[in-house]
Amino acid sequence: MSQESEYSEGDLRNTGMSLKHDREWDYELDRIVEAVEERDATKVGLQFPEGLKRRGPQVADDIRELVPDDVTVMLSGQPCYGACDLDTFLMKRTDVFVHFGHSPMKNTDKVIYVPLFSNVDVFPIMEESLDELPSPDAEASPDAPSVGLVTTAQHMNRFEEMKSWLDERGFDVRTRKGDDRLTHEGQVLGCNYASADIDADHVLYVGGGKFHPLGLAMEHPDKKVVIADPVNNVVTVADTEKFLKQRYAAVHKAMDARKWGVIFCTKIGQGRWEQAEEILEDNDDAYLITMDEVTPDRLRNFDMDAFVNTGCPRITTDDGPQFHKPMLTPGEYEIAVGNEPLDELSFDTFHGTW
Repeated sequence: MSQESEYSEGDLRNTGMSLKHDREWDYELDRIVEAVEERDATKVGLQFPEGLKRRGPQVADDIRELVPDDVTVMLSGQPCYGACDLDTFLMKRTDVFVHFGHSPMKNTDKVIYVPLFSNVDVFPIMEESLDELPSPDAEASPDAPSVGLVTTAQHMNRFEEMKSWLDERGFDVRTRKGDDRLTHEGQVLGCNYASADIDADHVLYVGGGKFHPLGLAMEHPDKKVVIADPVNNVVTVADTEKFLKQRYAAVHKAMDARKWGVIFCTKIGQGRWEQAEEILEDNDDAYLITMDEVTPDRLRNFDMDAFVNTGCPRITTDDGPQFHKPMLTPGEYEIAVGNEPLDELSFDTFHGTW
């Protein structure tokens, strides 16, 4: 616990916290302390995404400085990759449960969601992305070129500015709010791209990484998806060819499978029981395997020819090659067993809340 200032570096109400890529986060400690007081809480649970777990003890220290001595602050050590990935064990045993880094996926009084907006400047990389977008040339066409705009929860604090920035440069900016799994207009998740279902041939994704825009390009193959990554300072265009080859290879390998392990994820926001049940009803050689964290090591001892994952799609797409047997999405499973043609291969997505 810091003795050099009123608050340690985990407290961001005034100064902010600098991390890699010059990002700052606001942990909204006032809101947490207010909830402790209102609920007369004695137990507070904190859950952080993987990249911010190292900051957990400092945030806990700051909260302990601001609440009564009899309040116990606990840190979740469970993996956390999204708003669907709540530590329900800790949540049930605390009076105040705080989930950092993601937007709410379901309205609940039990969980305080602190989204942790980034302060990274998105506009220099957006400027570079213009080379990949249609030119708003009034002489060539009197109509402003339409461009869809999407981003992740970390950059939603700049979304309206992004829209205005594109509008000022002559674009007809198309945005929408997706389904109930999404909190904000223009927001995309690693499992849901409904906000990109707009009338535009080009979509600008502003955010870090390639997984989100890759899934977007898979679900909307008619659109050119331009990636403006302000974290790594690079502009690229989503290319699904390499990803599709990998998925086709997994499906082909699984076509000879006899025994199938059907994975049902017990995490509160990731279980698709009806989907798992349909597979089991149609296949006498399918066996249900329930687990919270789906990893290659946990499945290695199961004598299966292939697996189908009804949980988070990223388990299949990110970690698929690491499993000792083919790991397919539900849609890919239907192709592998002959229920659907090969050209029906698509990206697995989640819709709606739990």
